[in-house]
Amino acid sequence: MPELPEVETIARGVQERVAGDRIVAVWLNRVPQTWKTPRGEQARGLAGRGILGVHRTGKHIVCELGRAADSPHKAQWIVHLGMSGRLLVTTPEGEVHAHTHARLQLASGRELRFVDPRRFGRLEFRRIVPGSGKSSEIEFKAPGLDPLQVSEAEFRALFQGRKLAIKAALLNQRLLAGVGNIYADESLFAAGIRPTMRAGRIPPQRLERLRVALQGVLLHAIELGGSSVSDYVDADGVKGFFQLEHCVYQRTGEPCRRCGKPIKRIELAGRGTHYCPTCQN
Repeated sequence: MPELPEVETIARGVQERVAGDRIVAVWLNRVPQTWKTPRGEQARGLAGRGILGVHRTGKHIVCELGRAADSPHKAQWIVHLGMSGRLLVTTPEGEVHAHTHARLQLASGRELRFVDPRRFGRLEFRRIVPGSGKSSEIEFKAPGLDPLQVSEAEFRALFQGRKLAIKAALLNQRLLAGVGNIYADESLFAAGIRPTMRAGRIPPQRLERLRVALQGVLLHAIELGGSSVSDYVDADGVKGFFQLEHCVYQRTGEPCRRCGKPIKRIELAGRGTHYCPTCQN
């Protein structure tokens, strides 16, 4: 599943290419799909709206939309990529992949397409109605704090008194929205913290080391376009390069880049977890 760096990379690429454009026609397929909003409602809501901007919120890509001729309210189109989803900007003549679920034709002549072979992705349309208490009419927000924005005090408070392993805590989207398996493993290695340590027992200075390591790893991964370890590509269909710099993730049995000892793999919180028994304690 694409994590924060991959989602951020795609969001930036889509922002660069479609911000200021306008949706003139919408096609959504009829293959069974987890539509967060019914497909007919999405198609009607999207058509005619200008794209004000595109950004990442947690692991979601949020397209901010202007008002439509039949609606005085702004809106959002929210894309969750799931396990294998892609959000691509292309031309109408570009190859239409077999698992294309959405095609948004833009006034510029380009198309914004959502492709998802495994169909775990979700598409949602929201009208933003000021003062509304309905979840479908208020601005989308991630359940947890953004790892790139979290402060030292906020980070420390997230884990205070928690008995679960720090790896499991990092994966909890209600605590930190956007961190997944790859970057939890890599950040814990960078901070020298074993993934099985109880989150609430880690001293404040080590938690701060983890926060700095987490943000550093995420920012470096964004610079390299994310990690392409499965289906991930950016808005142009190009793979990332951060997987070439993984220190522990999916390197079971290979020598640690620091000490040379074999990388170990265990199951933790239902996820494969990779670490160096020597460098992480």
